[in-house]
Amino acid sequence: MGTVLGGMRHVRWHELRHAYGSASQVPGTLSRIAWGDGPTAEEALSDLGQWIGEPAVFDSTVAAVPFLWELVATETVKDRAGVLELLGTILTSGHALHPEWTRAAHEAVAAGRPTAARLATASRTSATSPQQAVRDSAVRTSAVRLLAALDEHTCSTCLPRTA
Repeated sequence: MGTVLGGMRHVRWHELRHAYGSASQVPGTLSRIAWGDGPTAEEALSDLGQWIGEPAVFDSTVAAVPFLWELVATETVKDRAGVLELLGTILTSGHALHPEWTRAAHEAVAAGRPTAARLATASRTSATSPQQAVRDSAVRTSAVRLLAALDEHTCSTCLPRTA
């Protein structure tokens, strides 16, 4: 697994859950997002979204979010804008029976704010092809949207508790 996603081996995925059961297949799906061609990465991103972010979050969501931020920061990932959109979806999702998962997932998304800010202001001149320029623009747009969502985030689970 190289340095990108190398830390996944330290997560006990088989002990975590997603919308359809065991999260043991999440590492392979993250790897397909990282190294797959366009269609493969897109399919993997869709699968992951259904498992960990739509309509609810799970303990596997909390474990996966740091790796999603790692993928967003890796320029060779084909659909970084899609990963940013998944992070935005996670920020708006929750789990009624496990508010601790909701809060932890939202905090994990918020922890990547510096990466989103960097991507939102990334140079527009680094593209090596017209397709890359389109992808870079989509990443900037998605990063700006996620920053706005983070700034406006006020779910009841994450609001500070008063004694």
